[in-house]
Amino acid sequence: MTVLGWLEIIVILLAAVAAAIPLGSYMARVMAGERTLLSPVLGPLERGFYALSGVDPRREQGWKSYTLAMLAFSAAGFFSLYALQRLQAVLPLNPQGFDGVAPDLAFNTAVSFITNTNWQNYGGETTMSHLVQMLGLTVHNFVSAATGIAMAIALVRAFVRSESKTIGNFWVDMTRATLYLLLPLSIVFALVLVAGGVPQTLLASVEATTLEGARQVIAIGPVASQEAIKELGTNGGGFFNANSAHPFESPSAWTTMLQVWLILLVPVASVIAFGRMVGNWKEGRSLLVTMGIVLIVGFGVIYAAETYGNPILTALGVEGGAGNLEGKELRFGQALTALFTGVTTGTSTGAVVAMHDSLTPIGGLVPLFNMLLGCVTPGGDGSGLYGILVIAIITVFVAGLMVGRTPEYLGKKIESREMKLAMLGILIYPPLVLGCTAASVMLKTGLDSLNNAGPHGLSEILYAFASTTANNGSALGGLTGNTLWYNTTLGIAMFLGRFAYVVPVLALAGSLAAKRKAPASVGTFPTDGPLFIGLLLGVIVILYLLQYFPALALGPIVEHFAMLAGKTY
Repeated sequence: MTVLGWLEIIVILLAAVAAAIPLGSYMARVMAGERTLLSPVLGPLERGFYALSGVDPRREQGWKSYTLAMLAFSAAGFFSLYALQRLQAVLPLNPQGFDGVAPDLAFNTAVSFITNTNWQNYGGETTMSHLVQMLGLTVHNFVSAATGIAMAIALVRAFVRSESKTIGNFWVDMTRATLYLLLPLSIVFALVLVAGGVPQTLLASVEATTLEGARQVIAIGPVASQEAIKELGTNGGGFFNANSAHPFESPSAWTTMLQVWLILLVPVASVIAFGRMVGNWKEGRSLLVTMGIVLIVGFGVIYAAETYGNPILTALGVEGGAGNLEGKELRFGQALTALFTGVTTGTSTGAVVAMHDSLTPIGGLVPLFNMLLGCVTPGGDGSGLYGILVIAIITVFVAGLMVGRTPEYLGKKIESREMKLAMLGILIYPPLVLGCTAASVMLKTGLDSLNNAGPHGLSEILYAFASTTANNGSALGGLTGNTLWYNTTLGIAMFLGRFAYVVPVLALAGSLAAKRKAPASVGTFPTDGPLFIGLLLGVIVILYLLQYFPALALGPIVEHFAMLAGKTY
């Protein structure tokens, strides 16, 4: 590790926070329906959408109606994207002449993009036409992120309101998040990426002459537009199979630093918006500091592990002075690679600039734990905020039990109904991740997809189900996922990881909104200071690390000690 590497990391993080502060205030105004700088231009367009769709923006919904609207919208997105993939051979803007996508892969991809996961069991440049990439995948990069933001804002409103039967209007929230936030930023940064060398064209490919005089066909397409919303919307699905490691998705270290900044921008701004909406910026600060501690410790461990290197390779005579460089892009370096890996798995982005399968065991343990945590540090667009708020509710409940008082959070009493709903959401992850992993290692069809034996093979399967359940989308890369078994099971994991979690969260929002908001008293446990941050970190460790420790011990931890002993599989 170097001082210059840490300076690079610190500058990017500070730049993200500095930009997120005004953006968070802007988000709060947009989602509250207040007038903003873009209102004169986008206001008529917004009202036009409502008129065409028959939505009354003044009519709010209870949590059940809000949830049904979200589920109906997601179902429509799934069926349309599934059909688009299956019919791509007969649709226009298919210059590559690709056939329709197989049913199981089309199912997996459709679920993946409506859940903001962007798990890809295919190579984008060799499977999907330009029409599917633009009309199908890129559109869902916008609306799935906007859906996450809408659900987070609905939960925040529940803390703000007192004895309310409504939590907002899903169609309004989703429209505003797309129109006023994601779309303008994506247009701007797509142009910035084009200026940085990222292609944006409807051509299928170009021909190049190699140094040996041979002709090489290089795939291109509308990359920059998808790349901007891929990172801004914490989606992660790349136009190319190599994702952001491909020089057409990220031509330089500067474009990679911009992508890290984009990934952090909206999740951090969402926490700032939360503080503004509840009327106490310190509440948002305590959540952000907690997220930041987990995130910084995480990529610090990755940075240290990867720069230390692999003693097995060193013993074979491979120069180890630069650390473990297997599967990494030299143009990015260890520091930026560690930061990108930590940020994309601490959010639900899932983009990669290095092969996670080539990370050292401890370096690979961090992104795996980030996803087992549910990608809440700082999380995806919206999903990170409502995820950390659920953990905060559990934390104040534990604190209340410790001091013998009725737990409160932001003026709302946390009682048995709220705790049941919070735990119902939290407990969906372990059965999915551990149950599906156990089934996969017991079945021949699951083991046939592995490229590695021993603990690393277990890590590959565990990583896949952790990634899909947390709606992240990254992969270790040693697992062949494009099979009937994995397309189906990973698709189910993505679906339940999103909707079986968020339905109890919206029910929780309805329950909290109906409660009377009580002013803080002498006996109120403070949730905006160091004590709460420490308790929140403790709950994260106890709730998540301990329940997954046996699986981690059989995978990356035992692999680490085997590596130190010089043992390979």
